[in-house]
Amino acid sequence: MKNENQNEKLNQLDSHTTSNENEKLTTNQGIKINNNQDSLKSGDRGPTLLEDFILREKITHFDHERIPERIVHARGSGAHGIFKLNKSLSPYTKADFLSKAGLETPVFVRFSTVAGSKGSTDLARDVRGFAIKFYTQEGNYDLVANNMPVFFIQDAIKFPDLVHAVKPEPDNEIPQAASAHDTFWDFISLMPESMHMIMWLMSDRAIPRSLRMMEGFGVHSFKFINEQGKVHFVKFHFKPRLGVHSVAWDEAQRISGVDPDFHKRDLWESIETGAYPEWDFGVQLIPEEDEHKFDFDLLDPTKLVPEEEVPVEIVGTLTLNKNPENFFAETEQVAFHPGHLVPGIDFTNDPLLQGRLFSYTDTQLSRLGSPNFHEIPINRSVNTVHNNQRDGHMRQQVVKGKVSYEPNSTGGGCPFQSMMSEGGFASHEEKVSGEKVRKRSQSFVDHYSQAKLFYNSQSGPEQTHLQNALVFELSKVTIPEIRERMVGQLAFIDNILAKKVAEKLGVKVKKLKQPNQSIPADGDISKLQSEERESKTKISEALSMKDTVKNTIKSRKIGFILANGADGTVLNALKTKLEKEGATVELIAPSLAPVSATDEILSPKHSLTSIASVCFDALYLSAGEKSAEELMNPENKHLTLRFINEAYKHCKAIYFGAGTEILYSNSNIAMKKHEDPAVIIAAKDRDSDEQFIRAISGHRVWDLELARNT
Repeated sequence: MKNENQNEKLNQLDSHTTSNENEKLTTNQGIKINNNQDSLKSGDRGPTLLEDFILREKITHFDHERIPERIVHARGSGAHGIFKLNKSLSPYTKADFLSKAGLETPVFVRFSTVAGSKGSTDLARDVRGFAIKFYTQEGNYDLVANNMPVFFIQDAIKFPDLVHAVKPEPDNEIPQAASAHDTFWDFISLMPESMHMIMWLMSDRAIPRSLRMMEGFGVHSFKFINEQGKVHFVKFHFKPRLGVHSVAWDEAQRISGVDPDFHKRDLWESIETGAYPEWDFGVQLIPEEDEHKFDFDLLDPTKLVPEEEVPVEIVGTLTLNKNPENFFAETEQVAFHPGHLVPGIDFTNDPLLQGRLFSYTDTQLSRLGSPNFHEIPINRSVNTVHNNQRDGHMRQQVVKGKVSYEPNSTGGGCPFQSMMSEGGFASHEEKVSGEKVRKRSQSFVDHYSQAKLFYNSQSGPEQTHLQNALVFELSKVTIPEIRERMVGQLAFIDNILAKKVAEKLGVKVKKLKQPNQSIPADGDISKLQSEERESKTKISEALSMKDTVKNTIKSRKIGFILANGADGTVLNALKTKLEKEGATVELIAPSLAPVSATDEILSPKHSLTSIASVCFDALYLSAGEKSAEELMNPENKHLTLRFINEAYKHCKAIYFGAGTEILYSNSNIAMKKHEDPAVIIAAKDRDSDEQFIRAISGHRVWDLELARNT
């Protein structure tokens, strides 16, 4: 009998197939796991412990699952630039690059999508990475940010689960760069802590018009430490000078087919033409003694600090002014890590951040193949590196002498440790005590209040878009129980939202009795929906894109549709006005053949068949009756009207030049029964050029979306 059991175990070891059905969760060494929700910490709000072998095994495996492409943030675009400090932060931090007003620090910024592979579309509904490497005189500082201020999970031990859930399903590798499938929503519906992030992901923030038109957030709370040792918690913000703008979801899907490199191309062309992307850099500062004054925990990465409670102080400017000379050498090989700090900035005990401090270095070792990835030019410090590390794959720095250890006497004791007064890095000294536990802090339990805050803060059109996004995503889910469970989660956020989504999905709204094990069993969920909690729910104007910057058309792309007989004088006059305001004008004709306009020959950049309205911010139907007639001939009519009607559907500005009445009367616009400030007709509108410029600067007339589509 004993031999039979041994043989059975050997057969199991030889088997390459397995099933997890009805089995207990284990480590890769077969040890049963009794808590897969929390990393091992010193106290429930304390730092994560290095001895957490379950966390390290799980993340190590995750970090090495893709070679050589990044597991997440694989598809990226990058640019060089300058960070200029306009106001000193020396009262709060001793970081040199944040202490001297007027100081300029070179940077490299990489934008990215999270879920898709390198070959996926730019226009996926997704979080966008916004990672900045500051080449400071004290060493490299990396701020690995996103375009959303919160995250899906509270503890790094859940990160592999999150990414496995959102990635293509392992049995069929479907779908690519999309969260609209069973495994993602199965995971999310069981993770109430994700509800705030889901509101952001389903909002228009997840489909930006341009990388230049999205915010950047540091996500975590960090610490500033000044020369006197005084500590402030800090949240980092980057606010685009062009405002925060999005595209419609229908438009995003169309762009993915017409130009899947839309964001990458937009960033590249903007820099090449001198329309340098700019962001205002700001901070939210919270004295250490005020850490516990909020109704949420500053260490919780699923929470933001409302700007109405702690205003963002703008102190600097980020400008991107140079494209990479080699995509692979720079954008692909750049290695970011939230653990790359300079004196004056330090970590908090945020359990998601704590796990990232291990994960990023481990990932670079796998992806770039060497502990010497810091010697790749794009990753090099502007300071010469001095330490006793030697050798390793692809070592480039040649260090003279026989000493590779410290302390030493044969090398004169060099290199020496630095005193704090000499710029030596020292971690913030804080008292750490508590039981060694796997446990979530009770202060992390409220998963719905800020989700409700975000939803309530959206404008009417934004709420409609968010509802439609949820319906689209959940309609792709094939398992009814997952859809029902997700609607049950939405009911904790907003009953009307839950009902509207449920109606389209054909399910009933049922609040979950116990949203799942990630909420401690002694957490009273009923309090989240109490009258007291409802009365505290506020609206934060900063969370809506409604009132964002709308006073510029800089770098907006305007399509001029024309054919033979176009009025070249009028066309060039308008083109000059738009370009003077910083916009880009591109000519579109029935074909790429030269167009005979009055007094000149024009060369179109696009044909009606090679481009679509979704690639432009606004359209001008060039003046000239003959031009309009050619655009409406049997061969061109359907293409021309598709351009016009599609732009109108997506709430863009459209300008009908003199003599184009035939285009207007045959379009869907002629049926409109409401005032539409973004439709300009030269024949009847005074100052029509100026009206067109104002309409473009307004981005879209989202408030008329329903009327336009009707």
